[in-house]
Amino acid sequence: MRVLVARQDNIGDVLLAGPAVRAVAERADEVAFLCGPRGRPAADLLPGADRVIEWCAPWIDPEPGPVRRDDVDRLVELVRGFDRALILTSFHQSPLPLALLLRLAGIPWIGGISEDYPGSLLDLRHRPDADIPEPLRMLALAEDAGFPAPADTRLRVRGPLPDTAHLTGGPGYVIVHPGTSVPARAWPPERCAEAVRLLDAAGHRVVVTGHGDEKELTARVAGECGLDLGGRTTLPELASVLAGARAVVAGNTGPAHLAAAVGTPVVSLFAPTVPAARWAPFGVPMALLGDQQAPCKDTRARECPVDGHPCLASVTADEVAAAVEVVAAVPEEAPAR
Repeated sequence: MRVLVARQDNIGDVLLAGPAVRAVAERADEVAFLCGPRGRPAADLLPGADRVIEWCAPWIDPEPGPVRRDDVDRLVELVRGFDRALILTSFHQSPLPLALLLRLAGIPWIGGISEDYPGSLLDLRHRPDADIPEPLRMLALAEDAGFPAPADTRLRVRGPLPDTAHLTGGPGYVIVHPGTSVPARAWPPERCAEAVRLLDAAGHRVVVTGHGDEKELTARVAGECGLDLGGRTTLPELASVLAGARAVVAGNTGPAHLAAAVGTPVVSLFAPTVPAARWAPFGVPMALLGDQQAPCKDTRARECPVDGHPCLASVTADEVAAAVEVVAAVPEEAPAR
């Protein structure tokens, strides 16, 4: 049985799909994972995926190009020959555009979560419980399709991870990750820098991580007290750096889910633009900070719609430093890596 599993958005979303991919892999002969270019680095780290197919979905990507017939035809050819397909989507996405293209490719059985009437596009129209964690939501679809959940439903990445001791000086540090995929989810940089100073004063080694486009931000946040690794790691290297940390401070963004995937506790600075019940770091000790009843609640805003960014600006560096001590003190249950 050859199965195509699709999740076509960002790094964090792909990581959250990991337990469902492993569920399918336990019963399928081959699993291919269909992702977009933004999620591709994470897709390459998923245990259970035998190969990755990359295609940018213009109905999902936040900066899509035009819809072109030749590009659609290319996808149809790429996915021919599968026996089944599971389309994993967020609560605000529809599986139906992709289901139509998979039907054109001749895939005989397709399952997805759909509020809209699917007609003959889906063989399984799954209706999940509301406000459950995103990994469990996708696992429920896989179970309904005949792929029982694995014994371990936590997030995972494929090992072995690269050795990054030369970057960090060895394990036992605290990470502050100030960047986010969208500005509305970011803790103010001056608060991040203050947290670095407080953690350093409390005796922690502090490592500041970030994407290559965030070097100015990470340098500002690290200051003279933190080790600045902004732009110095690939995603597998970042996973390794996160795995060596006692705790990670991050917004609701991909690296928070990557930290969970390597078993590291997270202090989550969570903007309520999406529900924390669905999108908070999953399966690890976690402290959730931020006003979850702020006016931006459930807006899915990319830019903060409220003056002063109150949902996260209300969180102090002292609160974050205290939360680090709490989550770092939770006994570690070593994950398989």
